[in-house]
Amino acid sequence: MALNDFKDKWDGQYPTISASWERNWTGIVPFLAYPPMIRKVVYTTNAIEAAIRQLRKIIKTKGAFPNDDAAIKLIYLALRNAEKKWKMPLKEWNAAMNQFAILFADRFPKQ
Repeated sequence: MALNDFKDKWDGQYPTISASWERNWTGIVPFLAYPPMIRKVVYTTNAIEAAIRQLRKIIKTKGAFPNDDAAIKLIYLALRNAEKKWKMPLKEWNAAMNQFAILFADRFPKQ
């Protein structure tokens, strides 16, 4: 219903906007299921794009990986090195990490 209201309001001015939402709806809905703190960190795309740029820079020089562990190790080391350059952490990062730890406890190391 909210999407239909959105269409009614904005399709006149931006004809393709609701079609874009409908095409990508299956990817949008899981994102909206996360708590607000996680959503805020995830849609802060500059930090994400910078991290992806660092990963691409490292991975593009490799033709192939002998196994999955080799790829995972390279990605881990690239992110660790990229992290040293990050000067301004997101204000909400600690709150988001707490939410991630609750939702994905099996992926966090036991402390």
